[in-house]
Amino acid sequence: MGVNAGVPTPQEIEAAQAQGKTGAVGIALARLEDVVNWGRSNSVWPLLFGLACCAIEQIQSGMPRFDIARFGSEVFRASPRQADLLIVSGRVSNKMAPVIKRIYDQMSYPKWVIAMGDCASCGGPFNNYAVIQGVDKLMPVDVYIPGCPPRPEALFYALIKLQEKIKAEEKLGVRE
Repeated sequence: MGVNAGVPTPQEIEAAQAQGKTGAVGIALARLEDVVNWGRSNSVWPLLFGLACCAIEQIQSGMPRFDIARFGSEVFRASPRQADLLIVSGRVSNKMAPVIKRIYDQMSYPKWVIAMGDCASCGGPFNNYAVIQGVDKLMPVDVYIPGCPPRPEALFYALIKLQEKIKAEEKLGVRE
């Protein structure tokens, strides 16, 4: 059984007009920064780049059970020129550090970084000469995700925090 929407009665039209709902097209005012930041925050394109066991959880976040598409990030880009989010998932060795730095430098502005897992954040259990003790020694990190390995829900929480950070940015242009 469906609901008949029908044509509104004259009483319903008068009640809507009394509330200020005339159906006329109004004027919406917004700052340019707010509109651009809203668009950027709802279409973050991550780079397809995984280093260790955290990459499995990152891949899992794109599966139907978790569905990263809710955040506008369902397409993991394979080129740094097409991505604006670098998710460093896993341990970063000294040999891999120049590669990650080059990939970060090739990304166009604005760009953001998420350090996913303990290894990317602080080196994790690998306290030796071969592993970088935090990816923030190579590039600025916007959001850190704790855990070994962190669940896909933690990545979604980090994406929400990154969206809030993007929406709160004051000026457009190059990040300092």
